[in-house]
Amino acid sequence: MADAGRTAGVVLTEWAGGRTQFDQFRRREFITLLGGAAVAWTLPAGAQHGERIRHIGVLMNVAADDPDSAARLAAFAQGLQELGWTVGRNLRFHTRWAAGDAVLYRSHAVDLAALAPDIILATDTSSVRALRAATRSAPIVFASAVDPIGGGLVASLARPGGNITGFAAFDFGMSGKWLELLKQIAPGVTRVAVLRDSTSTGGVGQFGAIQAVAPSFGVELIPVDVHDAGEIEHSINAFVQRSNGGLIVVSSALAGRHRKLIIALASEHRLPAVYPYRFIVAEGGLISYGPDRTDPYRRAASYVDRILKGEKPADLPVQAPTKYELIINLKTARALGIEIPPMLLARADEVIE
Repeated sequence: MADAGRTAGVVLTEWAGGRTQFDQFRRREFITLLGGAAVAWTLPAGAQHGERIRHIGVLMNVAADDPDSAARLAAFAQGLQELGWTVGRNLRFHTRWAAGDAVLYRSHAVDLAALAPDIILATDTSSVRALRAATRSAPIVFASAVDPIGGGLVASLARPGGNITGFAAFDFGMSGKWLELLKQIAPGVTRVAVLRDSTSTGGVGQFGAIQAVAPSFGVELIPVDVHDAGEIEHSINAFVQRSNGGLIVVSSALAGRHRKLIIALASEHRLPAVYPYRFIVAEGGLISYGPDRTDPYRRAASYVDRILKGEKPADLPVQAPTKYELIINLKTARALGIEIPPMLLARADEVIE
């Protein structure tokens, strides 16, 4: 995937058809992420002779320069390395970056399907839908799909059927935890906006889980359906016209794509907010509770390995996350004038100062 003859200061990601793009990460940083798999990752294709090269298509829902994407792909590569798959010896990647763009999802899916890879790694529901429209034969493993059944990706979690299986983004039941955390850090909140992607079926399920526990916390829930930056800004600005408000941002590609805007609006309006992803809190969000974002990619490697060795996606059950993390940004809390309860700090998996 990388060309050993090129500059060692960067990692060169190979795209099908001879196209290339330089990662934003220096080689040293990427090696740190990949660990023992780094040397194998950078071997030139064909460096090891006598073994069949298996081709893996990868359709990412983020941009190539998104820092979080490098960690996810590193976890996937390392998982494969541990199972005996080495890039350059018996494996080659063909990676596409959709950056949340519907047009790119479709064009990249068609492009990958035309390559006839042995298997395709998809990131989210949108990437799977695009790939399913492009191919019904290539096995597809998704790493983080919201509501795989409601989204029409699989027939059931236990018996997916067809050519698709993978790992669910989270269990809907945990969504109620976001409201509990919001009330712990901001007891005076009586109105809560639930920001969700209007195009995602997962937003409905997450809202339902929050709604089920809302009466016990004495809050008014307000669903806020958005699909772009303009709607996010308009909706939050309208919501804060009344006092005692709080914000819950549910899991979606949209939340990740527009995280900087959401963080800025929450800061501007001094709005306590709970997020689903650690990386949003690392960039200035207040608090998050959700699954480890890199772990599913490491686990996806095991399904890719099993399918490459002959098992069928239809027989591999969709799995739920196994690791959930509570992350708190104390710097943001201080800026908002929020005092985090000591017991909550003690429970946190990570506290960002």
